[in-house]
Amino acid sequence: MIANALARLLLALVWLLHWLPLPVLAALGRGLGRLLHLFGRQRRRVALRNVELCLPERSQAERRALVREHFQWLGRSLLERSLLWHASAERLKRLIHIEGDVHLAERSERSVMWLVPHFLAVDVAGTAVQLFQSKDGCNIYTAQSNPVLDQALRRGRYRFSNAAPFTRQQSALPMVRAIKRGMPFFNPADMDFGLRDAAFVPFFGHPAATLLAPSKLARSLDMVVQPVVAEILPGGQGWRIHFMPPWTDWPTDDPEADAARMNRFIEAQIRRLPAQYLWVHKRFKTRPEGAPPVY
Repeated sequence: MIANALARLLLALVWLLHWLPLPVLAALGRGLGRLLHLFGRQRRRVALRNVELCLPERSQAERRALVREHFQWLGRSLLERSLLWHASAERLKRLIHIEGDVHLAERSERSVMWLVPHFLAVDVAGTAVQLFQSKDGCNIYTAQSNPVLDQALRRGRYRFSNAAPFTRQQSALPMVRAIKRGMPFFNPADMDFGLRDAAFVPFFGHPAATLLAPSKLARSLDMVVQPVVAEILPGGQGWRIHFMPPWTDWPTDDPEADAARMNRFIEAQIRRLPAQYLWVHKRFKTRPEGAPPVY
C-alpha cells in the first residue's frame, strides 16, 4: 500500500512537470543528472567502467567528463518522459524532428522491424512511430513489479496506439502472429538479457551477450529491417529521430554474424553520440565461462 501511494505521488509530479516549457524542463533535468551523478555511486561506476572498456582511447579525465555529461542527458530523459506521457500530440509533433523515411512501414508489403538502440531518447522514438505514421506497431517491454507504475508506463508509452504491448514474461507467439498480420515491430535489442537465444559477440572488442532473436525473427518472417536512432537536442529544441535506410543485406543465414553487424552499427552511432548511449546499463554483465566479472 505504501509503495502504491508513493508511486501515485511520483506520477502526480510527473504530470505537473509536463506543463513546464521544455527549456525549463531541460535545465531541471540537467540538475537532476548532476545529483544522480553525485549520489548514484553504483551506476556512476558502471558507466565509467563501460566507457573505459568501449572507449579506451580516451584519457581518464575525458572518460569522467563524458560520464558527467551522460548523467545530465540521463536526467533530462527521465524528466522529459512527462511530456511523452502527458503533452498533447500537437506539442509533441512540434518538438520531435523526423529525419528519413518514417513512412516505410506504411508502404512496405513486408512487415518492418524498427531496430532501435538504447540511446536515452529511445522512448521518444516509440512515440514518434505512433504520431508520424499510421500503422500501429508492437513491441516487448519488461513488466514492472509495482502495478501502479506498470499501468502508468503502459498508458504513457502507448497512448497514441491501438495496439497492446507484449511483455517479456509472456509467450512470443501473440507477437509473432501480430507481425505476420503486417504489424511493424519496435525492437530495442541491444541489452544484456543473459544467454537465452544469445551469443557472445564483440562489442567494442569485448564479448557481449547479444540477442540472436532479431536476426532469426527477421529471417523467419521475411521482415524489412530499418534502423532508428533517437537523439536529444540541446536546450529546448526537442528531439531528433533518424529513420535510416533499411538494411539490404541483413538478415543472413548466420545469426551470429548478423549480431556482430548490428553491434558494429551501434558502435558507429555511439561514436557519433557518445554521451547519449545508455552507459548505466551493465552491458557486459553476462560473461563467458571462466571470465572474471567486469563490474
